[in-house]
Amino acid sequence: MLRGPTWVRLLPDVYVHRDAHRADDPRMWCDAAALRLPPGAAVAGRSAAWLFGVDLLTRGDPVTVLLPTTARLRAHPRLSIVRSPVSERDRTRFAGLPVTTALRTAFDLGRHGPRAEALVAVDALLRRRMVELTALRAYAAERPGWPGSSLLREVLTLAEPASESPMETRLRLLLLDAGLGPLTAQHEVRHGGRFVARVDLAWPALRIAVEYDGDHHRERTQFRRDVARLNALRSAGWVVLRFTADDVLRRPEATVAFGPPGPHGTPRHHPAPLTPHRRTAARPGPGPPHGRPRAGCAGAGPSTPTHVPRADFGAEWSRGLARLRPADVLGVPLTGVSAHEWNAMDVKTARRRP
Repeated sequence: MLRGPTWVRLLPDVYVHRDAHRADDPRMWCDAAALRLPPGAAVAGRSAAWLFGVDLLTRGDPVTVLLPTTARLRAHPRLSIVRSPVSERDRTRFAGLPVTTALRTAFDLGRHGPRAEALVAVDALLRRRMVELTALRAYAAERPGWPGSSLLREVLTLAEPASESPMETRLRLLLLDAGLGPLTAQHEVRHGGRFVARVDLAWPALRIAVEYDGDHHRERTQFRRDVARLNALRSAGWVVLRFTADDVLRRPEATVAFGPPGPHGTPRHHPAPLTPHRRTAARPGPGPPHGRPRAGCAGAGPSTPTHVPRADFGAEWSRGLARLRPADVLGVPLTGVSAHEWNAMDVKTARRRP
């Protein structure tokens, strides 16, 4: 009866009418997976997070399902089957489907995947207020020997409920890994008792703000708001550093070094950045790439250390920022940059045009 063009087969014995079929609809696939689950199983992981309103999925991701260790379910390309102990209190019903609780979902996501993605997932669930950080820490402490527990412990030390987007979390982690912490998330800037702005990240004592600019900042209305907001922060004595997805994902070392590279490919005013997670003590070395001295670094030469210890690097970076003017930061001719672009740019990277 279900053969023919009217029905579309999703999973064994699970069909959907062609008018309701949406190949990339996570809800449709979660509904289909739930119909195949054995007793005691639940939708879990990123799929459960999506149902809770936290979208961590990419196009075509299979539905993650958590099965008790003794349960069976036929493998399928649209299902990612995880077997693990799952108690009754770890399961609930949400949006009409059996899912892992928000607490168990955060616990599972914080234990798996790359470190940055685990932190993004936990931050997002905390921001959504689906779980409390203290409760998640207590839950993890009761399960110290579970796979991925060491990763989860690190993620919980870095978690920030105030983080408002995945890219903001990634930017914060990039700065922390370079020894540039601690930072205050969603800091309110006030001047003369008056509210000026709330910035993504900040070093309040230095009056330095860090902002992540997504694509929506290109819209005309948002652009005009950004210009007014930026001018207000400048008037209050703040330096604002603005970064995009390319800065975080494709140019992390340049982002950490703050500002464009000098004439020989090295930072103008800052020591060479450390590779994330790398702890390198200062040591004699050949100097910057190509054996050339760094501009603006006294004594740079063949005997200059290639790296600066993590703690010293963070302190020197902060001291350098406090001394800089916007012109120092840009450090290159602003050929073809209009006054409006300059106001919106603040200390964004400007490059020579060919």
